[in-house]
Amino acid sequence: MTAPYHGGCQCTSVRYVVRAEPETLYVCHCRDCQKQSASAFAMSLTVPTSSLEITAGELKQWSRPAESGAGVFCRFCADCGTRILHGKDTRPEYVNIKPGTLDDTRWLQPVAQIWTSRAQSWVGLGDQLLSYPAQPPQSDAMWARWHREHADRLKSSHGQS
Repeated sequence: MTAPYHGGCQCTSVRYVVRAEPETLYVCHCRDCQKQSASAFAMSLTVPTSSLEITAGELKQWSRPAESGAGVFCRFCADCGTRILHGKDTRPEYVNIKPGTLDDTRWLQPVAQIWTSRAQSWVGLGDQLLSYPAQPPQSDAMWARWHREHADRLKSSHGQS
């Protein structure tokens, strides 16, 4: 799968397109993500903000502080409430798409998990992912691994070696 990537909310009021390749995909076990997803964890697909276009519908927004004190904005469908994305005020050039809202999710494969210190005891995502007990101070390793593995998947899907 290559850009563009299309997606939308549950009620189909909101539609979006991402016109660039993602920077990384990770699983977060923090309590905020558990609450947001109403599950054991949430996933985030980091993309350049400039590559995201909302093509239909209206997003509402609310904000909260992260544990670091940075402001986090969360945007969701005004009609059905599906979370579409979130981002940090301190890093406006990137947003995190909630990848379950993509039309095609078959190609998704996270490379990391964060806030493992807050993971539910029964969750086992294996040892193949980069793992961080809290928020990693840098995203470099996650980004590098994603680019390496995503490039390999792109080559495989196009019959290149």
